[in-house]
Amino acid sequence: MSPINPITPIPPAIARIAPDGNLTPRQKRRFLIGMSLRRQKPGAGSGHDFMRRRTADILWPDLREILHDIPLVIVGGVATRAYMPERVTRDLDILVRYRDGKDVIDRLKQASYTIVSRLAMPGYLMRSPQGIDLDVIFGQYRWTEEALTHPEQDPAGYPVIGLPYLILMKMAATRAQDWADISRMLGWASDEDLDKVRAVVARYSPEDSGDLESLIFIGQKERQMPPDSE
Repeated sequence: MSPINPITPIPPAIARIAPDGNLTPRQKRRFLIGMSLRRQKPGAGSGHDFMRRRTADILWPDLREILHDIPLVIVGGVATRAYMPERVTRDLDILVRYRDGKDVIDRLKQASYTIVSRLAMPGYLMRSPQGIDLDVIFGQYRWTEEALTHPEQDPAGYPVIGLPYLILMKMAATRAQDWADISRMLGWASDEDLDKVRAVVARYSPEDSGDLESLIFIGQKERQMPPDSE
């Protein structure tokens, strides 16, 4: 049996922030933002044509047939394809009202979906008859009703959470992938959409407004053409 590798010593840069090495999600985000800002160069991202591409090549269940009279929006990685190039993700996440949660689960069961486990947040991980994982999130956010009553559409016509609320959810996440998604989506957003995002973040999570501006800056730097591109 191979020996277990010892835990890596806490790097000094992290120890200065959290001596025990246990960064909070916000501390982790700010550490990675700081690192990105130090390294960011104009034009370091993908080509402009690729970044403007919006596709729905990956097929996901259309739950509107099952939940036709219950408001829902797609969130998570699948939702990002409405605002940036589509990327691979392992499951489909949907947000519904908390009070609709039981009805949603019951209807999905009737459609041969099975419960796999509870989520860390209110809701359940379910699996479709075809083996596709579905996270059903029971919304308890202060902005849940706003998001459900003002959905956007992805290239497949599915109801997708609006950009400001998707940003709020990803700002609260703990994975670096979520913060990369934020900077990429915001870097290519219009000034009008950015103002909407700023207003929603200022209303519901004002302590994150500074990080939001940094992520916008990083995304827009990626969008710039490199100095010698012409």
